[in-house]
Amino acid sequence: MMAKHFNIPLFLPELACPFRCSYCNQAAISGQLKIPSLQEMRATIETHLQSIPKGDNHIEIAFFGGNFTGLPEKYQKQCLEMASQFLQKGQINGIRLSTRPDYINESRLELVKEFGVTTIELGAQSLDEAVLEECGRGHTVADVNSSAFLIKSFGFRLGLQMMIGLPGDSLEKSLETARRIIEAGAEETRIYPCLVIRETALEQAFRAGEYTPLSVGEAVFWSAQLVETFDSAGVKVIRIGLHPSEELNSNGYVAGPYHPSFKELVITEAWRLHFEKQVWPEVNEIQIEVPASERNYAIGYGAKNKKTLLNRYKKVKFIANPLLQKRECIISQIAPCS
Repeated sequence: MMAKHFNIPLFLPELACPFRCSYCNQAAISGQLKIPSLQEMRATIETHLQSIPKGDNHIEIAFFGGNFTGLPEKYQKQCLEMASQFLQKGQINGIRLSTRPDYINESRLELVKEFGVTTIELGAQSLDEAVLEECGRGHTVADVNSSAFLIKSFGFRLGLQMMIGLPGDSLEKSLETARRIIEAGAEETRIYPCLVIRETALEQAFRAGEYTPLSVGEAVFWSAQLVETFDSAGVKVIRIGLHPSEELNSNGYVAGPYHPSFKELVITEAWRLHFEKQVWPEVNEIQIEVPASERNYAIGYGAKNKKTLLNRYKKVKFIANPLLQKRECIISQIAPCS
């Protein structure tokens, strides 16, 4: 059994970010305005460590938000020195950080490697030049590719985050972004649907009728195809959709494909697409063996997939098979009682 992964998130809102992307208002998304002190970060880590169940775990301290490698070097060192103390004591297994593709170079990578950083996530968002320009990212596709190459050459684990439904985006462009993320050597990715958040340029465009966000159904359909693409290439999808926050659930959200169970909807749809490709037996009762971790998703959010199959079969039974992985399944007739 693989070790269970836990991130201890430390959020540094909009620190050192030189651009204000059209969709971005981190305070409205996260509900966090204040920059935490080192003491507060240490307390957060200790609280999380106490709450993580004992077992075969892989634990990382994760610096999210803003642009970590663009912070003043002194502040980077202070944060990393604090985090590395937990690494030296064996309380965690690594440190990860997120940053911008245009704030990566050899000296920055040498600095963070010195303190035990193991994973670097880049906010690529899209690998289409026109989309990047339209949403004001301030970097190019070439910046992403060169930074990804440097990160890999230094021995870091590489994550490339993407966002769907940005201004100028399409399903074809998002699928091409996924393919380029795979080609860049990413081991992991995050898929976020673009939302219209208050006090952003995108909100102004939305209210002026110049931008139409994806519907929940569209975002689910796009994301399910992206998940299949990444799964086939062995790239781990570590997040699907924004994490619900009090601020996002109240007045931060304006429009777009937000759903508190977005991941469940997406994996349900991924299973539906997978089931469409199967050869189904002409019988009245079937059983479907699926990986244990995927059984609920295969049945579907609100039992959606099972209900669809019950339009065709008198009885449908889902069985957990520990030998299967991802969306492997075995479909057979339910054996009659002896």
